[in-house]
Amino acid sequence: MPVALGPTGIRHAKREGDGATPAGLWHVERLLWRADHGRRPVTSLPARRLRPDDGWCDDPADRCYNRPVRLPYRASHEEMWRGDALYDLVVVLDHNARPRKAQGGSAVFLHLARPGFTPTAGCIAFRPADLRRLLKDMRAGTRLKVG
Repeated sequence: MPVALGPTGIRHAKREGDGATPAGLWHVERLLWRADHGRRPVTSLPARRLRPDDGWCDDPADRCYNRPVRLPYRASHEEMWRGDALYDLVVVLDHNARPRKAQGGSAVFLHLARPGFTPTAGCIAFRPADLRRLLKDMRAGTRLKVG
């Protein structure tokens, strides 16, 4: 199935803001979804509805780097409640989670692709039907090999 990756391709040495999709063996942790844009997908993953005040810290100097945060948040962050539908389905991976390294990359998710599969900031993006199909077979700990 087609996917969109970061504009600089797949790299083993992922750095914050480099536009690369990190190579490695990652584990699926949980699903976040926009309930106002569709039903909860069929999956065995732990799942939570996104809220308008959900964010994800991408500031390497902050203690919550590469973790979910509540908005408003003082440090640099991504807004998870997006207007473009890319985060209507978000699968959280364990990339740079334990241990977290400053500058090691943050907010690397599986999510929905833009029309034409234009590049992501480093995530892996799918057509909605393809991601929903994959979610049916995912559970916490499912392995994802990139690269």
